[in-house]
Amino acid sequence: MKVAYSDIYKYELPDGHRFPMEKYPLIREQLIYEGTLEVSDFYTPTPLTWAQVGTTHTEDYIEKLQTTNLSSKEIRKIGFPLKQSLVDRGLFIAGGTYQNALYAISNHSIALNIAGGTHHSFADHGEGFCIYNDFAITANLLMNDHDVSSILIVDLDVHQGNGTAHIFRNEDRVFTFSMHGARNYPTKKMISDLDIGLDDGAQDAEYLSILHDTLPRLIEERSPEIIMYLSGVDVLHTDKLGRLGMTKYGALQRDEFVISQAAEHDIPIIVSLGGGYSHRLIDIVDAHANTFRVAKDIYR
Repeated sequence: MKVAYSDIYKYELPDGHRFPMEKYPLIREQLIYEGTLEVSDFYTPTPLTWAQVGTTHTEDYIEKLQTTNLSSKEIRKIGFPLKQSLVDRGLFIAGGTYQNALYAISNHSIALNIAGGTHHSFADHGEGFCIYNDFAITANLLMNDHDVSSILIVDLDVHQGNGTAHIFRNEDRVFTFSMHGARNYPTKKMISDLDIGLDDGAQDAEYLSILHDTLPRLIEERSPEIIMYLSGVDVLHTDKLGRLGMTKYGALQRDEFVISQAAEHDIPIIVSLGGGYSHRLIDIVDAHANTFRVAKDIYR
């Protein structure tokens, strides 16, 4: 298994900003410290080219990013102060997701990205802390350049993957499955191939029962050549933005089930981390680290 990470993943935000950018290097440090992963398991991704970004995002939007010339309204939608370093950072993160996919397919294995899962980005604009849509770009590159014809996106972040759903609304080769908080952001949901909205406070047993009933059926029906898994830990009851009632152990069981399904069916799988906004940074880091612990246990 391989893990994409670069120091550029950490982006300096104004004090008090609710997005915990400091989690990225801490996840890596924790995994190495505890012995789950070694330094050699990590690699620094190559940034995407603008031509690769252009398989998914519009020419007008790309030009605005290249010149950091978004309007104040467009910047508010994204939620980050826009700087050149943020634009560059996204190219590295999305590059890691794409390179992970190539590795996973070549080795029939798993590859993870300590970032990514930027599923709120549409073709022509960013939203919700997302500038580029790393899964969408990767899926388009796989279909265009590598003859991949069946992709299953399993989006288990607490927020619906609205950008991904909209980008692939007319693409039969990509199946978008999003299980999320029904009353959570975004207020206006797009239509995924399968949306399952959960009530506020939904706990481990309900969540896992639905997932166990759904994912094996989708794998059987779609016969995916690759699974792209967005493993957001904003499903936790401790999350400031999540509104669900899951425990850290429940989220671990979720990860274990998704990853083991891929392994049992010999389907390459990539993982991007998505959101996590618990009050304590240690809870965010530990919950994300569980995803890697599970992956390492399954793909020894």
